[in-house]
Amino acid sequence: MTVNQGFDAAIREAEPVVVADTPDDALPMPRLGADSLIWKFYGDVRGLLGFQRLAGTENCIEQLGQAVLDHSVIFDDFLGRARRTGPPVMRTVYSTEPQKWGRTVRDFHKDIKGTISDGSRYHALNPELFYWAHATFVDQTLYITDTFIRRLSEAEKEQIFEESKVWYELYGVSARSQPQTYAEFRAYWDDMLDRFVPHKTIVYATGYIRKGFPRPASIPAPVWRVVSKPLDAFIRTVVVGTLPPQMRTVCDLEWDDKREKRFQRFAAFMRALNPVINRLPLKWLYVPWAYEAWQQVGVDPRPLHNKPAQSRIGA
Repeated sequence: MTVNQGFDAAIREAEPVVVADTPDDALPMPRLGADSLIWKFYGDVRGLLGFQRLAGTENCIEQLGQAVLDHSVIFDDFLGRARRTGPPVMRTVYSTEPQKWGRTVRDFHKDIKGTISDGSRYHALNPELFYWAHATFVDQTLYITDTFIRRLSEAEKEQIFEESKVWYELYGVSARSQPQTYAEFRAYWDDMLDRFVPHKTIVYATGYIRKGFPRPASIPAPVWRVVSKPLDAFIRTVVVGTLPPQMRTVCDLEWDDKREKRFQRFAAFMRALNPVINRLPLKWLYVPWAYEAWQQVGVDPRPLHNKPAQSRIGA
């Protein structure tokens, strides 16, 4: 079967397909823990460098872009939406009640439905749409780690993908569209990139890149004119550099070989700094939900997984 065969028909079913919640007396659900690479890397503060890749790739698929437009306050309260969405996903990975938080994330989406430009319906809990949203978090973990923290071996990429299956299971949505191997995930990802469209949601959300970051009301205009120049230069090089070429195209974001070289130099510099950054206090190195989880289990992640694992020949 070719990657995503039947995807177009399946996503237009526009019906939620959820799994039965685990009864209290059943065996405990699998969960991620301190021995996982996702715990090590997902909550690292450097993940913030991939915020636009994460949010943007999600909403370049028309059904998700339309769902945000129809049901979200992104146009009125962009940062507020991020604050409300991020913590429950983080707690699905890092809390002591991952199934509870996974189901909470799922249930946020139970009434998110509507139609797209061709008149076909969508539903956020349709497995094809919900898995795509999850895939963008998996990609963020893989991409940001490999680009800004340290190079991952193929074995580690495979491990992160396998761990992402456990993560997805915690949401309680059908896994019928989930790739089964890391190689299949890469093919799935590439196929989805070719489905990107310039939906109003993502064009709006990247407007700050094209027009320059808006001046906060608390900063005087003359000061902002000075401060904004390096900030906008950083955004147009580093933030845009993280984006897949297909997203740059649909969002009309400028890119060229010179910017690519600057971006690659910045990424190499960040990787070279990793041994220094890894000595920072744990509270500075991880977002709050991840930091609290490491504290609760009494494990210091800084000495863990700092060198690429070797691929297992013949395994």
